[in-house]
Amino acid sequence: MSIVAIVGRPNVGKSTFFNRLIQRREAIVDATSGVTRDRHYGKSEWNGREFTLIDTGGYVKGSDDVFEAEIDKQVELAIDEADVILFMVDVETGVTGMDEDVSKLLRKVKKPVLLVINKVDNSKRNADAVEFYALGLGEYYTIASINGSGTGDLLDAIVKVLPEREEENNEDLPRFAVVGRPNAGKSSFINALIGEDRYIVTDIAGTTRDSIDTKYNRFGFEFNLVDTAGIRRKSKVKEDLEFYSVMRSVRAIEHSDVIILVLDATRGFEGQDQNIFWLAEKNKKGVIILVNKWDLVEKETKTTKEYEAKIRREIEPFTDVPILFVSVLTKQRIFKAIETAVEVFERRKNRISTSKLNDTMLDIIERNPPPANKGKFVKIKYCMQLPTPTPQFVFFCNLPQYVKEAYKRFLENKMRDIFDFHGVPIIIYFRQK
Repeated sequence: MSIVAIVGRPNVGKSTFFNRLIQRREAIVDATSGVTRDRHYGKSEWNGREFTLIDTGGYVKGSDDVFEAEIDKQVELAIDEADVILFMVDVETGVTGMDEDVSKLLRKVKKPVLLVINKVDNSKRNADAVEFYALGLGEYYTIASINGSGTGDLLDAIVKVLPEREEENNEDLPRFAVVGRPNAGKSSFINALIGEDRYIVTDIAGTTRDSIDTKYNRFGFEFNLVDTAGIRRKSKVKEDLEFYSVMRSVRAIEHSDVIILVLDATRGFEGQDQNIFWLAEKNKKGVIILVNKWDLVEKETKTTKEYEAKIRREIEPFTDVPILFVSVLTKQRIFKAIETAVEVFERRKNRISTSKLNDTMLDIIERNPPPANKGKFVKIKYCMQLPTPTPQFVFFCNLPQYVKEAYKRFLENKMRDIFDFHGVPIIIYFRQK
């Protein structure tokens, strides 16, 4: 899936525009906040084309502020990784020195750059927008992100310059993406599986750079392994590695069926691990968690249970995820990890017949009906699985607006237990009968 990055100086309305785009469709994945200032990831769709949207922080060249310097690195990295760049400016303030700094950066980029002039909500401001030709980026698009004016034309332009869809090789084979923080052991995990140093593995966090597929065919398993791997030039090691890992994970996650999230046991389940986990969950991928370097952890009787319980608290409410404690160095349980990933892939394809689903779930609902709300009683009459690639179910009732999230979660948990969706996100809808 293509990546579209929104860049520009602070306070031009990037986040407002981002929020508008990701809420454009019911099925769009919500934004996931990053671990540093003003960075969000989301998924949008227009005219049948989906793309990942990244809202970066405001670019301030030469700032002494530590946060702004960090944001600047992330903006430059987003420009490097994105397929299309939206350069947003503000018609109210006109062309500023910071706008000129960004435009100089973007004029060197050999990829589509769309100049977006925000806050153009009347004819006078439309005339004022002409001054932005001075930035040397050619034609521009005028929008008002606060009310959505002009966004349709801009989205048409974005879709027009998106790269052509890539042909999927071995499309009948499942794709397992190995993702995680820098230096968690992702490449070492794959090397241990395939029995050779297929990937560059060093002690330097962020050694890997490009996403590479490897066909795995051993012990009765056949699938494509997707690793955010490759060779990283030493001059690039200074980049923001945490942001980089999420950028690469976005692509890997969206093109895969099951996500193998590798943690470093000595560091624990940290904020960046959680961000990557929720990217997988929101994209409705199967998930397993590998706690790597378990051989380096000092253990007592309850260490494993306590560690697992802590992870499950961090990933609530989607806690029904396989968690395996492994050591890539000693190859402890790494083949069990692959076996588990295959099982999750098969569960993700589960189809429940309508008759079986109704016989099971309507009996549970009759014994545990939705709580009354404002004196209204919800009556669920029928349910069915939707013909979607991932497990999605619809329950038909008289008052869908009164069904609370807690009751949805109750039904989801029952379905997980009964129909074995361990490690697989499922979606439940309530519709008017």
